[in-house]
Order: sequence, then C-alpha cells, then structure tokens
Amino acid sequence: MNSLDPRSLIALGGFMALVMGIVLGFRRRYYPRNIHGLGYWALTPASMLWGAFFYAAPGPWPPELGRWLGHGLLLLGFVSFHFGCRRFFDHAAQARPILLIYGLVLLGLAWFVVVAPSYRVQLSLFNCALLALHTGTLYFLLRRSNKNFPVRMVEFALVLHMAILFARLVTTTPDMGDLLDASLIQNVYISSYLVIVLLLLIGAVLMATDRVRSELEYMATHDALTGTLNRRAILGFCADEHERSMRYGQSFSLMMIDLDHFKAVNDTHGHQHGDQVLVHFAGCTRAALRRADRSGRYGGEEFLVLLPNTDTDAALIVAERIRTALTTGHALDCAASIGVTHWCGPKDTLDAMLGRADAALYQAKAEGRNRICVG
Repeated sequence: MNSLDPRSLIALGGFMALVMGIVLGFRRRYYPRNIHGLGYWALTPASMLWGAFFYAAPGPWPPELGRWLGHGLLLLGFVSFHFGCRRFFDHAAQARPILLIYGLVLLGLAWFVVVAPSYRVQLSLFNCALLALHTGTLYFLLRRSNKNFPVRMVEFALVLHMAILFARLVTTTPDMGDLLDASLIQNVYISSYLVIVLLLLIGAVLMATDRVRSELEYMATHDALTGTLNRRAILGFCADEHERSMRYGQSFSLMMIDLDHFKAVNDTHGHQHGDQVLVHFAGCTRAALRRADRSGRYGGEEFLVLLPNTDTDAALIVAERIRTALTTGHALDCAASIGVTHWCGPKDTLDAMLGRADAALYQAKAEGRNRICVG
C-alpha cells in the first residue's frame, strides 16, 4: 500500500467520475422528463473530476491554490448530489441556504490558505462541512424516500463515509503529512473516498433505473386517462382474490359500474368533456373505497370494482356510497348504474361472477338507471 502514488489514486478517481458522469448524462437525456435530479447527479462526477485535477495535477498555479480549488470542487460535487436527491423525490432543492454555507466554507478555506496557512485546519473544515452535508442528505432520504435497495445503498454509503470522515477528523494531528504524501493512512483515506463516491453514483444510477422500472410497471397496469387499473390488471387481482377465497373460504364481492347516458355526454359536450367526466368518476370511486379495494376500467365507460372479504350487504353500502358521491352538485357529476354480486362458494367461478355482475348492471339500466341491483 505504501508504494502507491496518491496522485495515481486521485487520477483513478477522476476517471471513474468521468465514466459515471457520462452514464448519468445519457440517462438524463433519454429517461422520461418527469424523473428529476439526474442533471444534478451528472454534475456531481464532473465537479469531482475537476476537483481531482486541480488537487493532484501539477500546473502553473501554486499548490495551495490547487488544493483550495480541489477542496471547493469536491465539496461542490457532494452539494450537487444532495440537490439531486431532493429533486429526484420532487422536493425543492433549498439552494440558497446551502450555497450560502458553501460560500462561507470556501472563504474559511481561503483564510487558512492565504492568511493563516494551516493544512490541518483546512482538512478539518472540509471534513466538518462534508459531515454536515451528508447528515442533511441522509436525514432527507430517511424521512422522505422509499426504502428500496438503491436508496438503502446510498444511505449505507453516506453512513460509511460519515464514519470515515469522523475518524479522519479525530485522528488529525499537527504533524500529519500532506494528502499527497505516499503514506499508508493517506492512501487508505483516498481509496475509501473513491469507493464511497463510486457507491453513491452507482446508487444514483440504480435509483433512476428503479424509477423507470416503476414507471413502466405502472403504465403496463393502469389506464392512462383515469389512473385506475386497466382491464388485464383488475382481472388479475380478481383472479388472485378468487384463488384466495377458494383456499380460505373468505367471500368477496364484485361491482360492475357503467356511466348512464355517457354517449350523449360525448355527443353533446365533446370527447374532451367526456374524458373529464371519466376522470372525475374515477376519483369519486377511489375516494369511496377502502385501501384493500381495487377499481379498474373494464372497457369504455364501464368499470369493475373488487371488494375483498366483503359480503353482499357490505358491498351494497359501498355501492351506494359511490352512487351518492357522483351526484353531489359538481359540474362533472354523472349518474351510474351498478351491478353487485358476491362469491357463492367453491363451485362459483370468476367468469360466473362477472356474468352475474354484468347481468345485474343491465337490470339496473332496464329499471331506470342510476340505481343498484344484485345478481
């Protein structure tokens, strides 16, 4: 380990940052626009690449200036990562206070470079600033985000880096050497830093990829207009619930709902108004259901509702709640006919239940519409 040149390790870190920056940049270009934060994440490795360059590469500038620029750019990279995390989860970046503190840290570093030169104090100030920034990022992720693997990976990397920074802070001594000195402790510190940066950037890539996967899954199972489940997805839930009832003997109910005179709405007011009515209907239905219930667009203006562990009496209460919610005086209110049925036992099939619900729906229409019938 002593034979390693710190400049070589820093150059390796710069190359890794370049590669990850290219990856994140392409993802920002080709991923959906509703996935935010990728631009900030792409700036993170770019800033770190320039920081590594000014820190380690010999140039016409004084070494102290290169060290100051390197510290500033490395810290800016982590600030950009923090902003990216906040934007990824659709929260304001709160840039003004963070950038103000960042500017004060830069001034403090400049003071201990020019006025009262002290590499030890520079390093301590830099580590304290990183600790504070990582604490803010970790606190945000723990409170605001979901708990899937990519987020856990980023949280783990932040905690690990905070532990390394704290150990570095408490072991800083007046006679410690420069970061570019070829010593075991300096090489360990640089290597751990490279691993942490790589983990954070890989975590960011995985978070973006997981979001795209979630978006594609949602698009594959939900109706684009109303946000309810599509026909295939709602029938899949119904099949799962039927299988569960066959196994445990728990009854469940189905509701077939059709908007009354919907064709006349389209013909009179236009299809755009009709789409707004469908969206309003889906929202009213969703508000009337429990968390375990499922609703889906069965076709056109016809919707299917699944009520797990629900008998006919309870299903009728839910159906009446939906029917009433649609007639509350809103400009987009509409009337609906509802057919209700429930699982009758081990010999009852899902196709038979769908047939009974459909027949009950048409009975409600035949009896004057805007009513509920049981099949």
